[in-house]
Amino acid sequence: MRIAMMLRALDEKGGVAVYARYITEELLELDQQNHYFLYYSSPEHLGRYAKFPNVTERMLKRRNKIYWDQVAVPRAGKRDKVDVIFHPKFTVPLLTGCKTAMVLHGAGWFIPEFQNFWKPLDLKYIRTVMPLYCRKASAILSVSQVTTDVFNETLKVTPGKIRTVYFGPGKQFRPVDDPAVLQAVREKYRLPERYIFTLSKYPGGDRKNIDGILEAFRICHPEIEHKLVIGGKDCHNFLRDYNVPEDGYGSDIVFPGYIDQADLPAVYTMADLYLYPSNMEAFPIPITEALACGKPIITSDQNGLREIAGDAALRVNARDPQAIADAICKVLQDDKLRKTLSHNSLERSKMFSWKKCARETLGILESLNADG
Repeated sequence: MRIAMMLRALDEKGGVAVYARYITEELLELDQQNHYFLYYSSPEHLGRYAKFPNVTERMLKRRNKIYWDQVAVPRAGKRDKVDVIFHPKFTVPLLTGCKTAMVLHGAGWFIPEFQNFWKPLDLKYIRTVMPLYCRKASAILSVSQVTTDVFNETLKVTPGKIRTVYFGPGKQFRPVDDPAVLQAVREKYRLPERYIFTLSKYPGGDRKNIDGILEAFRICHPEIEHKLVIGGKDCHNFLRDYNVPEDGYGSDIVFPGYIDQADLPAVYTMADLYLYPSNMEAFPIPITEALACGKPIITSDQNGLREIAGDAALRVNARDPQAIADAICKVLQDDKLRKTLSHNSLERSKMFSWKKCARETLGILESLNADG
């Protein structure tokens, strides 16, 4: 079987880029039988997977995303006589004769209360083209059941076409027990001795509920001894955006900036609590990372956050800062509860792995070829 993978997402940042990188690596490690044609939109990736004998790498010129998806890729696929074109994002070539598969990373465009997170023109564009992609795709993978359900109900996708396939955290995410490593990471990012940890992105505070997190920390600050660590590039700008004072609770908020992937397990390990009451997530990658590191977690009781965290986390109403603050105090002031949540996190983390994701993904791709 000849499988083409559309990998322009490797040039991007964020969760989709992480997904594209890991699913490619895991599929190639798993599958030595099929031949893979890896299509890049940037020459810097050429040679990245050269060690695999069943891989052909190609750089396809990219004038823009639409041209690359709808012209460059189908041309290359025809030349390479591929059986299936697989895109780790939500588009497929509309004018190709071979089978296609794509991945849905969320459904917020079709959920009224979340549509304000997109620019109006972007929202209109996606809501216009998404039905076309869903009809064209031979198979659709979804990162969460909540995403699958929204698409099935909203777009009336052919029953059975969408399959929910969970992925997981990187292999490096596990509790770190080496004191030297922990101390080195603490010094590198100037982390306090006791802290609550959350990851965010800037801009993007509204989606990540940064205002709710800051207000909850203000409320519970007099009752706890912990500082709040908000990881992410440029996240210090949240202080200005949300008018956080420099003294009082504001002085106990730490911004380490971008945290290297290799250092994140240690940052999770040293935290007493992972706080992630986001407003909207289809598949919250940081939740799976915190689970794998055995952290007590507070998250939102909605959408993909509830689905992925399950009963392992303490779930709250993301729109209620007082409820978030109460949960923070409850976890930090109860050693037994923290130990229980930590144990539950490690058990829950067994549900999510890239190996399992790759096996299920390969099964779906091979079934398309078997169908003729």
